[in-house]
Amino acid sequence: MARMSVSTPRSETAEAPHRAGFACFVGRPNAGKSTLTNALVGRKVAITSNRPQTTRHSVRGIVHRPDAQLILVDTPGLHKPRTLLGERLNDVVRTTWAEVDVIGFCLPADQKIGPGDRFIAKELAGIKKTPKVAVVTKTDLVDSKTLAEQLLAIDALGRELGLEWAEIVPVSAADAQDAADAQDAADGGTPAGAPTPATRPGDDATSPERDARGAGQVSLLADLLVPLLPESPPLYPEGDLTDEPEQVMVAELIREAALEGVRDELPHSIAVVVEEMLPRPDRPADRPLVDIHANVYIERPSQKGIVIGPKGSRLKEVGTKSRKHIEALLGTPVFLDLHVKVAKDWQRDPRQLRKLGF
Repeated sequence: MARMSVSTPRSETAEAPHRAGFACFVGRPNAGKSTLTNALVGRKVAITSNRPQTTRHSVRGIVHRPDAQLILVDTPGLHKPRTLLGERLNDVVRTTWAEVDVIGFCLPADQKIGPGDRFIAKELAGIKKTPKVAVVTKTDLVDSKTLAEQLLAIDALGRELGLEWAEIVPVSAADAQDAADAQDAADGGTPAGAPTPATRPGDDATSPERDARGAGQVSLLADLLVPLLPESPPLYPEGDLTDEPEQVMVAELIREAALEGVRDELPHSIAVVVEEMLPRPDRPADRPLVDIHANVYIERPSQKGIVIGPKGSRLKEVGTKSRKHIEALLGTPVFLDLHVKVAKDWQRDPRQLRKLGF
């Protein structure tokens, strides 16, 4: 049976060599990969949504520890593609698998193992040399009995497919990210800190206790990933939390806000491109302002009204929500200018995909 880790982190020794390397989180769409990445980093570096297939490219988040540097690669969800965009997203996932030191397979605790999970597990079983960790996400949504059943089902899946789990780890990343989001709003975010003791999932707790529990479980996951990395000096400077260009992160924050509350078919039709991002000239040094001009692309003229809303109300709401996160990211006030444009059937058009960065 695979090792299941639910309580005490491994002990550290002063003589332990420094390790650094790459870990990627995979899973079907909406399995909690981006939430987990943000919780480990301690800052929003990947957008999240209850809509599937939110992530569209590999996002790297960097966790700094005294003993290690863990670079997390958040990939799109592996799925059966229906468009050229879907095929390219799957290519991103498989390319990432070949380049990382450890793979974390995210399986939600609140959903039974399904065909999509089995498809990914079979693919992972064919990768022999890279260690795999089963990460049971969204444990805050289930009771202890359901969690135990899911842990046993994941262990059985590995034995059935000849997939050896290095660890099986339950986490509640949402509670930990809530605390990180509050910190982000307060001071622009801080890197993930030292590990804290994990507690048993499923215990009743007040909100602060849930945050501490989630952070403990996330820290335990980091403790278990680090020994699977190669010995290496740090690969990124201290303090870097992502290698994403700021314009890409700004575009993703706008898209995250645009995804909220739209119809089921629309999220996959939305893309965002930041056309210009420059400090406004002639501003006093103590009152800087960054001008950002961005286009929100949809596929059909009929979708334009959905994104803009009555008298521009939805687009204004998108701007207000995204500007708050953009200002936290950049550490400066922002003027955000948004326009909605049609790029006809861009998900299926190679030329349009290149224009939109895919």
